[in-house]
Amino acid sequence: MSDLKRFLLGRRLATDETEHTKLNNFVGLSVFSSDALSSVAYATQEIMASLSLAIPHGIAAIALSGAINPLYRMSIPVAFGIVGLLIILGVGYRQTILAYPKGGGAYIVAKENLGEMAALVAGASLLTDYILTVATSVSSGVAAITAAVPFFHGHNVLLTIVCIVFVAMANLRGVKESGSFFAVPTYGFVACILILLSVGFSRWVMNPGAPAPTPQQVQGAFDHAQNLSGLALVWVFMRAYSAGCTALTGVEAISNGVQAFRDPPERNAAYTMVWMVTLLGIMFLGITLLSNHYGVVYAHSANPEIVAETLLSKLAKAVYGDVTHGLPKLMYYTTQGFTFAILVVAANTAFAGFPSLAAMIGRDAYMPKQFASQGDRLVFSNGIIILTVVSCVLVWVMNANTDLLLPLYALGVFAGFTLSQAGMVMRWIKLKGKEPHWHVKATVNGIGAITAGVVMLDIAITKFSQGAWIIVVIIPAMVMLFLNIHRHYIGLTAKLAASRSDAVLPNKHHAIVLVSSLHKGVVEALRYARLISGDRVEALTVDLGSDGFHDSPAIQKLRSDWVYYGLGVPLRSVPSPYRRIVEPILAEVDRFKLAEPDVCLTIILPEFVTKSWWERVLHGQMALRIKAQLMLKPGVIVTSIRMHLPD
Repeated sequence: MSDLKRFLLGRRLATDETEHTKLNNFVGLSVFSSDALSSVAYATQEIMASLSLAIPHGIAAIALSGAINPLYRMSIPVAFGIVGLLIILGVGYRQTILAYPKGGGAYIVAKENLGEMAALVAGASLLTDYILTVATSVSSGVAAITAAVPFFHGHNVLLTIVCIVFVAMANLRGVKESGSFFAVPTYGFVACILILLSVGFSRWVMNPGAPAPTPQQVQGAFDHAQNLSGLALVWVFMRAYSAGCTALTGVEAISNGVQAFRDPPERNAAYTMVWMVTLLGIMFLGITLLSNHYGVVYAHSANPEIVAETLLSKLAKAVYGDVTHGLPKLMYYTTQGFTFAILVVAANTAFAGFPSLAAMIGRDAYMPKQFASQGDRLVFSNGIIILTVVSCVLVWVMNANTDLLLPLYALGVFAGFTLSQAGMVMRWIKLKGKEPHWHVKATVNGIGAITAGVVMLDIAITKFSQGAWIIVVIIPAMVMLFLNIHRHYIGLTAKLAASRSDAVLPNKHHAIVLVSSLHKGVVEALRYARLISGDRVEALTVDLGSDGFHDSPAIQKLRSDWVYYGLGVPLRSVPSPYRRIVEPILAEVDRFKLAEPDVCLTIILPEFVTKSWWERVLHGQMALRIKAQLMLKPGVIVTSIRMHLPD
């Protein structure tokens, strides 16, 4: 097993090798920006799907190029509004990175500037978002590949889980290794989208006109659009805006992982942030504009068991033309392939962020402290494993359907955005007079906090009935769990400190050796019991075949052998007519402690250990069950005497 682990994960890394795991900007962009960059594959799609809900079936779209329902045109101002928010958040998080060179995610910023509760809300929000990032992005990637290769239809759940496990294994090898490996899908996707935009806009410029739809088609579309006005139109815009804000998930990831960059980490992270915002804005806006020009729209599948063809797949077909042969076919399948790849790789951002954030919260004793332990490859292995398990369960429950997953998305991350930006405002106010241009910086972060807060409310209101209520419930529940864990750790520390003055173990000692049969391990256990307790030793066995009055034949045989091998230790049998083993032993321990409460009692369990792991599966683990129950008994010491069997 150890050799297999080394083959899969690589050699162990010493603590002083941490510097060799640092990322340059090129790899850092693929590690921390793949989530944000990949969101362009479904952000415009979600805007269109949201707008389609306001359009009656039958006039949702007109097949002719450029002749789509006017409501779909609303996706353009929605996209510009989202890009504007992206720029605000990008500038705000760049300030956060420079102010917190050791990592300034929402949890750290909120903890230092807004207090414990704000930090826990931010932490719970981001942890939830990371889980949804893995489930949603990989499911979207699988949907992209099944759109291009119908052979995989119906296997979305299995393919998604396999991809999640693959990304997890890559991250268990180390952040640098996973980033270098996943750089190809990230930059390949960026190249494919930029080529798609170049070809699409070139065709647009060379042939700006579009075939005219029939008057009846246009009239039907416009009649419905004109019926929507006032509050109804505002509601449609709000819903579309909240749907498109999935494009901004992952923007905060760089600020969480500043220390992963090479020196000077804050400068390199800030530089990477600028590139991420630039590429994300260009690709998202370009896809939205081209979708409108080429009349490409999207609506959720009426059957949740069926995943509809993605908008990006439709757009690639519209831009490249006939994709059944030649160069158009090559470009289409290359685009779909890299879309699948980056949406799978997008989970890598969450696998970089979730374990680090869980480790921070664990070090503060609000999550199990095991999350703060680094594995063989200097990564937080426990966080990676938990993220893998939870996201796979979520994919299975949601049937890997992005139409069901995306409504849960973005609310958590915008809560983190709001708290992070608000925390930065408080920081600049505290540093008033000590930080140059503090008022400008506070204004930038203030605008970011207000806009992110408004969008958070927008998402909560418009997506509440679609599943956002689940996140609204989960985040407070997680905060309560954090507080209970913290209360446990604080109480434990106090109890351990107070226990220093408690009385020591009694002077009297008694040992009980548990016996099931006679072998070398039992004899060694009896010798050890005599060594630590002298004559205050007894052996205890459970008679499963007794009628309550007479020993079973097995116990009679044991007693006859005991005369020769028992070392003079008295053997006592306890009848168990209901064939229980653990319960009679616990009852005997309770009786002894009640009769002699001032005696220190040691229970000794003889065990044999096989050489191979598969041989252990062939034997019951009764000793483990007994020890697990005896651990709950105060004042009882449990000792194992192991006999290792030869080959």
